[in-house]
Amino acid sequence: MRSAFLLGVAAMALSACAGGSVPDSGAGVGFDDYQTYAERQVPAQPDGTVTVRAPSPVETRSLDGNDLEAEAAASAAAQNSGIAPVQASPQNAAPEVVTGADGISNENNFDAVSAQRDIEDDAALIAQNRAQYQVIAPTDLPPRPNSSAPNIVAYALQTTNPKGVPLYDRSGRYDGNPVPRACGAYNSSDLAQEAFLSMGGPQRDRRGLDPDGDGFACAWDPAPFRAARGG
Repeated sequence: MRSAFLLGVAAMALSACAGGSVPDSGAGVGFDDYQTYAERQVPAQPDGTVTVRAPSPVETRSLDGNDLEAEAAASAAAQNSGIAPVQASPQNAAPEVVTGADGISNENNFDAVSAQRDIEDDAALIAQNRAQYQVIAPTDLPPRPNSSAPNIVAYALQTTNPKGVPLYDRSGRYDGNPVPRACGAYNSSDLAQEAFLSMGGPQRDRRGLDPDGDGFACAWDPAPFRAARGG
């Protein structure tokens, strides 16, 4: 009973398919459309025969080792400077071949070394080089030279205010110029800062080297020393 029911359902499905139409996509297999497919077909003759186009001829030839090497060299010359195995632009000049260069070591060339000495001589040379090794033990850093000048590096690391931020009263002597005329007596801002600290700075400014009162003479900046410390 169940088999008869299934056969009936299958028959109904087949009849539905037969009564309907298959949608046409307009495209053939492997072609953009049917017209393109039809144009590519070989027409039949009146007697019903079909002429098949002959395939394109294929060139065959055998290559020996010399031919392969020549083709590889020609390909390399077309792609680079022609000096194998350098893969460079054709615009690059070919590298200069150095011959008879005195002073260039050939210790990494086994053929060149073997022509100069045998294994025993090479071992003796290695032993001689090892005997000349000198192990230098590390030592303490030399002491700083004795100087009575203030340490401006230590001062820079002890301070925290940026340049231009006043901390000390200069009794209104600041006229807006960060480098006063008195700074011309020093060859660098470091020397001016040392002199400023040695004369009572930063609290006192006897020569007017720090008119804005930030504690830094002649536009001296502690920032590079702080940055070297990491902050």
